[in-house]
Amino acid sequence: MSLCILAAGKTVTLAVTAFTLSWTHSVEWTRWQEDWTVTPSGLQIVEARVKGSGAGMEPPEGAVLRDGWWSYRPGIGLQPRLVLAASGATGEGWTLCTDQGCRELGKAAGDTIVLESCAGP
Repeated sequence: MSLCILAAGKTVTLAVTAFTLSWTHSVEWTRWQEDWTVTPSGLQIVEARVKGSGAGMEPPEGAVLRDGWWSYRPGIGLQPRLVLAASGATGEGWTLCTDQGCRELGKAAGDTIVLESCAGP
């Protein structure tokens, strides 16, 4: 399986079956992380973590506090794609990490990135 990253009219293909997406909330300045798997049918979230809480960011029922992070399993189904848009308000974009390393996506305000499962190279 592969993950396709579409940005600025280009596509990058990563031969991976899982990734972690992280970012900083632009109002509360709180760090978020999500673990995803790549399947032939789409992207499936496995776990989400938030470093603290804040307005509109309360951990959901069942969340567990581990090492300063609220960890939980979001109740959403398989996603055909993820569309990310950077606000530019945090000075950084999204960080996507795989077993191949990490890369920053969408640092400039208005950058739009699409992540989706793809057949591979």
